[in-house]
Amino acid sequence: MEYSRTPYQQSAALLRALSHPVRLSLLNVLCEEEQCVCHLTALVGKRQAYISQQLAELRRVGVVTMRKEGLRVYYRVTDARVRVILKSLETPRGAQRPAHGCECPKCADKGG
Repeated sequence: MEYSRTPYQQSAALLRALSHPVRLSLLNVLCEEEQCVCHLTALVGKRQAYISQQLAELRRVGVVTMRKEGLRVYYRVTDARVRVILKSLETPRGAQRPAHGCECPKCADKGG
């Protein structure tokens, strides 16, 4: 029998998801605007499969959502609590762009 998670269980799941440095980095970028997986991969400098695993965990707890456009997969933050938490942590903010390796439409438009 399935039971509803209490608010405390939901909060604990959110905090567990945020307790990983790569996931925090991804969320920091996604708080600015929606990003494609290839952009996030180039930005963080990890393999695409690893980034996808981290994004899957963030989706599982309901803080990000994805959409597909052709072959590209885009993610965005859907939980306002994430923005509040990251702001309170005083993490560096601002749009980031990978030095190289990203061929997403955003970087291609900027010569990246």
